[in-house]
Amino acid sequence: MATAPFRRAKRLAMLLKPETVYSTDATPAAADAIIGSNVSFTPLEGEEVRRDLLLPYLGNQGAIMTAEYGRVEFDVEIAGAGAAGTPPKWGPLLRTAGFAATVTASTNVTYTIVEDSVESGTLYFVQDKVRHIFLGGQANIALNLTAKQIPKFRVTYVGLLGTVSDVGSMPAVSMTGWTKPVPVSKANTVLTLHGWSAVAESISLDVGNTLTPRHLIGDERILIEDRQTTGTAVVEARSMGTIDWFARARASTRGALSLVHGATAGNIIEISAPAVEIGKPGQGETNGVVNYSLPLRICPDAGRDEITIIAR
Repeated sequence: MATAPFRRAKRLAMLLKPETVYSTDATPAAADAIIGSNVSFTPLEGEEVRRDLLLPYLGNQGAIMTAEYGRVEFDVEIAGAGAAGTPPKWGPLLRTAGFAATVTASTNVTYTIVEDSVESGTLYFVQDKVRHIFLGGQANIALNLTAKQIPKFRVTYVGLLGTVSDVGSMPAVSMTGWTKPVPVSKANTVLTLHGWSAVAESISLDVGNTLTPRHLIGDERILIEDRQTTGTAVVEARSMGTIDWFARARASTRGALSLVHGATAGNIIEISAPAVEIGKPGQGETNGVVNYSLPLRICPDAGRDEITIIAR
């Protein structure tokens, strides 16, 4: 039978592995598979420098492509590794987003922010037998937990463009370690904000890494230029005597956020932020019940500690 002349969009494999040497291919394999969804792919970005030659006739004189890189955005389900103290399969994504992993055997894996010696990653993006290799990649991580839905990370990965080539077959991917998530619910999810045990419709947090391609003489890299961590919580509106978000917003009061999702060891994810300011509350309603949409400014308390993610 003849090979189809077209390529199928849903035949997709992503393999990512942290690099030992920056921008040196780490050759990710089946065990390094990233199982994602809702993929947005920009295979080639960069600058086009116009030539603008002066000639005795008009016309487009073309351009030269410089500073080449690529971008991939996708969702990953938030779940543990299946055993406490084992790094989850999405751990390498956090490591390329400026987090370091500390493994406590049989207990937990703690991801904390670092700014020096941030790891980079090699990503193989293979869509129906065409492989795009991106080197020296860095990432940003945002997370969303909405009631009755599967909790997910939204990942933005930017890497230097390597080769684009045909491959004879799709690479193998391993699902081992990708644990089935549990939905966001009263039974599975506990959110505490400024000391209040929240009744919430959703919570979203964005690490806020600014990913900057930096192409110089003698060096090319993707740089995490800045980090401004933010979020939004949509909570049921209660009396001012219960919790006064307006007073806290007007005073820029800082308080802690704690989010625990999951109830079984090996599939529990905990996010903590010690110094959260409340922005201007917006008011709405769902099912006739008043709610507040609270912008969150996630601030460092004692330096590089604004958000910690623990898998246990």
